[in-house]
Amino acid sequence: MRARYDDIGHGYAQTRREDPRLRSAIHAALGDARVVVNVGAGAGSYEPRDRHVIAIEPSDVMAAQRPRDLPPAVRAWAHELPLRDGAADAAMSVLSLHHWDDTREAGVREMRRVARGPVVLVTFDQAVGGEMWLVRDYLTELAALDRQIFPPLDTLAGWLGGRVDITPLLLHRDCEDWMLGAFWAHPERVLDPAARAATSGFARMDPAVVERVVRDVERDLASGAWDAANGALRELESYDAGLRLVVATP
Repeated sequence: MRARYDDIGHGYAQTRREDPRLRSAIHAALGDARVVVNVGAGAGSYEPRDRHVIAIEPSDVMAAQRPRDLPPAVRAWAHELPLRDGAADAAMSVLSLHHWDDTREAGVREMRRVARGPVVLVTFDQAVGGEMWLVRDYLTELAALDRQIFPPLDTLAGWLGGRVDITPLLLHRDCEDWMLGAFWAHPERVLDPAARAATSGFARMDPAVVERVVRDVERDLASGAWDAANGALRELESYDAGLRLVVATP
């Protein structure tokens, strides 16, 4: 089975940098865990530096982008974690779950199996994310895809078991992590090939769809139509694009 990010992960670390606010929320959710399993660890964003981390990442392309001060990633899949029951104090996964396809439930249950304490997931509520202007008005194909790949939050809670707390994570205007949701106040990023390439939402689309979206956003920015419809967003400091912090404790 080929890792998806071997195809779409090139250059990811350039624009998908850690945002300090998101990092603080994720690390706080880990509590006092000293040994943490990071599933779908990728290039290491949001990985705590002050704890022992077991990074799990199937993609060679993503693992090669990990900074040298982070531990190398074990090549493995979420649904087959090479760890014993309760091997770690906590498990985390940041915006990876929706790439596990038909092994999503198995992967979540594996995280619960290996973690004695909290399981911390960052994911999207697709119903909320689908209302962001980019998805609602231009990239409607992504809304359909998101409904398939992001498990509903109540379903996710059922997989996790125990107590599950779900908290909105607002994306600030100056968010350093250029995930697709962070485009909310920056329509010009749609025109930037590097910014698009580091979002799986664009990377998973047919090139003809991407060309259409770029053309339409460029046209509406030039004509003022985008600002007429969405200009009020430029005055906001933060926005709920559907990003959610899910914390499950046994």
